[in-house]
Amino acid sequence: MRLPLLLFIVIPFIEIMLLLKVSEHIGALYTIALVLTTAFIGVNLLKRQGLSTLLRFQDRLRSGEIPAQEIVEGMLIAFSGALLLTPGFLTDAIGFTCLLPPVRRLIAQRILRSGNVFFMGGGTAGNSSFYYRETRGQDGHTFEGEFRDETRPRPTLEERDDD
Repeated sequence: MRLPLLLFIVIPFIEIMLLLKVSEHIGALYTIALVLTTAFIGVNLLKRQGLSTLLRFQDRLRSGEIPAQEIVEGMLIAFSGALLLTPGFLTDAIGFTCLLPPVRRLIAQRILRSGNVFFMGGGTAGNSSFYYRETRGQDGHTFEGEFRDETRPRPTLEERDDD
């Protein structure tokens, strides 16, 4: 918990220092133009990579597989987009790095292998929920899942005691 807070405080200071150093060398207007250019290029890359990941996601769903890799990659793409839209060179460098498909796939695989990934989502009209967790067992991947149909009301304690 302390690390994210520390990064949230330290990274803006680093960004300001980098922006000031760059503007000393190339000028303020060129620095602003460079920041806007990296944001523009980043948004275009973000669209392309996002569409590619979405298409792979849909292919996995059609083949009956759980698109865990694509979901994590989609979250990384969204994180990269936030970094690219944040003014600064350090956040742009991290954002562009996370948009590189080999790097993004490697990060996503490590996140999935850690076994600490939970996906929760709603079904049609919010009537159901799905819980998914992937853990790594001795035999490879073990998938745990739970589906709950919420169209029927849950039995009360009194109704459960009658059974």
